[in-house]
Amino acid sequence: MLPLADLFVEVYVRIADAMATGAVPVPPRPGPAPACTDAEVLTLAVVRHLLARRSERAWLLEVRREWAHYFPHVPHRSEFNRRVRWLWGAFELLRQQAVARLPLDPWPQVDTSALPVKHPSRRRGADAWDGPNGLHAGFGRDAAHGEWFYGFRLGLRTDLGSRLVRAWSLVPAAVDERGVADDLLQGVRCVGLLLDRGFIGAWWAASYAERGSRVVIAHSHAERQRLPRAVRRPVAALRNRIETTIGEIADVDGLWLVRHGAHTVWGLLTRTAATLLAHTWLRLAWV
Repeated sequence: MLPLADLFVEVYVRIADAMATGAVPVPPRPGPAPACTDAEVLTLAVVRHLLARRSERAWLLEVRREWAHYFPHVPHRSEFNRRVRWLWGAFELLRQQAVARLPLDPWPQVDTSALPVKHPSRRRGADAWDGPNGLHAGFGRDAAHGEWFYGFRLGLRTDLGSRLVRAWSLVPAAVDERGVADDLLQGVRCVGLLLDRGFIGAWWAASYAERGSRVVIAHSHAERQRLPRAVRRPVAALRNRIETTIGEIADVDGLWLVRHGAHTVWGLLTRTAATLLAHTWLRLAWV
């Protein structure tokens, strides 16, 4: 990771160049131009996620206190938050621009991870967790931690080799993971898919075989005990690659997405897009 001063400059230049060339268009909004530019707002948001700073409030206070010579017009937190949500699509465009420079891996992986928005016991009546296209928060089972949660799932498609995130989506908490895979793999030609046991389905695997893609499901614990070590270890090691990616993105030892702190679906979309951009740049060792 670069020193913070260099990191600010590197991220700002990259974002400003992308906006200047039209690669990242900014939706117009009414009113006079703000003193803090869109490129500065995006820079502050991206650097916070690169550094895995959980508190947006503390981060803005730090910037005002120590980096006013770089950012003399940092907005109030509420204004900053509104502007970041308005610009959330820029994070995804920047991520797509970065990964487009590398060829696709013929063996993608797909998986989902729980994104809670509140503890299940605190769910009372209607809430504000309604999003576009009928998306809304619900109850689901987090198999990785053996507990129920209230929120959404993050669906990811990654390359097996580089572990770069190629596509993602927010989906309902209780969802057929095979449908998530179908959406994330739409239009993608691949040799095979390495998946976990949530994707088991003979008819579903056969539909991909007809298109020339082999579906390989990670072995269950009982199956692993019956297989020679030379067979089971390679599949387990490769299967763990997407689990490692999810850990880097969501866990508290990574980029903290599981502690996103969002209060609406649009806030969650924004923080997810910014976190995935940060993860992509870190994987590419650009910062």
